[in-house]
Order: sequence, then structure tokens, then C-alpha cells
Amino acid sequence: MWIVESTRNDTKVDIYRKTIWPEISGNVLELGPGFAASLKFLAHATTSDGSFHVDPNVIKSYTVLEPNPFMYSRLQGNAEANGFNVNYDRLSYPDEKMQNTVSPSPSMVPFKIVRGTLDDAHDIPKAVLAQAPFDSILTSFSLCTVRNPETALKNIQALLKPGGTFYFIEHVRQPDPRDPTVVEDNGVDAVFWGKVQDWITPVWRIIGHGCHVNRRSGLTVAKIGGWKVVDYKSVRPVIDLQSRIMPLSFGKAVKADD
Repeated sequence: MWIVESTRNDTKVDIYRKTIWPEISGNVLELGPGFAASLKFLAHATTSDGSFHVDPNVIKSYTVLEPNPFMYSRLQGNAEANGFNVNYDRLSYPDEKMQNTVSPSPSMVPFKIVRGTLDDAHDIPKAVLAQAPFDSILTSFSLCTVRNPETALKNIQALLKPGGTFYFIEHVRQPDPRDPTVVEDNGVDAVFWGKVQDWITPVWRIIGHGCHVNRRSGLTVAKIGGWKVVDYKSVRPVIDLQSRIMPLSFGKAVKADD
């Protein structure tokens, strides 16, 4: 059931994700990628062997920080399908059963799967720290699951290079339709559905892998400080029941220069 819902969710939000994902570049860290279905929206090009894969001139390296090993098989498959050379961080995930299934070539971008989170600055895996600082860090529906969004965002900033960019697309509490960030509003009753989100969150976070559907993640990003630019939009689509309890904020924040 979770796999079906995850696929349906990706299909509905891809229209928004693909407006910013092609900008991602350089040394990249993705938090909580799940199955990493969004890799297809990164910059791609025809490589030297004639295949259409992630562009090594744009993406130099890619690290994912995923706490749930249930995701790894499909995550690896999606990464390899997009032309990445996948390896596992054996310090955080020592299971030798998971191996690279594609013969690497010089044109393939390195892709490392690391088990962990950014919930605590003292517990960030060494493989992530060794790869820092990052040019780009991204989250898709991850700030709704972290223990403390402010702490996670501070850790994201610490891992970004000065001038580096944080890209995000997140479930949020229903925004007020008068909010200037709202660019798509189909008349959903924000007050009513916001209360519904508050009511279901205690149960939803148990069945939804820790997801809090009533967080104001876009606003939290903007208020955390430490950015020189914050640019995000909110959408309140009316597609189905899930869309009413999971409106979106998506955009980017650029770390201030030292």
C-alpha cells in the first residue's frame, strides 16, 4: 500500500518538482530520497556510450542520506537507470548483500547511499561530512518527518558551501489563500482543512513513517535565517482527498556568503 501511495504522490507533484530540479548541480546531497523517483528530473545528456543519463558536466557527485533500508533496492535501481555508479557506505550500512549491479565507466557520476538522518549534528554520518561542503542539498517530503525541522535546516546550512542552494518540495499545513506565496488556489477551505490536518497528524505520523502533515515547512525555511535568498511557492490543488490534506510548498534557499 505504501508503495502505491508513494507512486501516486510522485505523479501528482512532479509538475511542480520539475520546475526546480533541473537547476541542481555540483556536489549534491539528498535527504530522505525514498525510491529516488525524482532523479529523472536532474540535468541529463547523451553520454559517450550513447545512453541518455545524468549529465556528468552538471552533477559531479551525488550522496543520499536515507534512514530506511526498505527503500534501498528500488533506490539503487532508479539511480542505476539514470546512469549513476552506486555504492553503499559500509560504515553506516554494513549489509554486504546490497552491491553495485552495473559495471562502472569513467562517465558515470558516483552515487553513495548512506544510512542516517540530520536530526542531530553529532550523529551526521562520516560519509556525509567527508563529502561536504555541498553545492546543492535537496529534500522531497523529508522536513515533515524529521524530529525537529529547525535543527535539520541548521545542519543543512552547515553542510552547504557559502552560496550553495537548498532545494525543497514539502507537504505543508493549508496556507491562507491570501498568502503571497500561493500561486495555485482552487478554493479549498483553508481553515477547515487546516483543522483536519491538525486532527489527523497524531495518527498519520504513526502510519506515514513520521510524516507531520500540519507543518509549515516553507515558512520555517524562510524564518530560519542564514539565507541570502529564499524563493518558494505554495499550491492548494483540488485533485483528491490526499491533496486537500497535503498541499505543497516548493522552492529554494541560497546560503549566505561568509
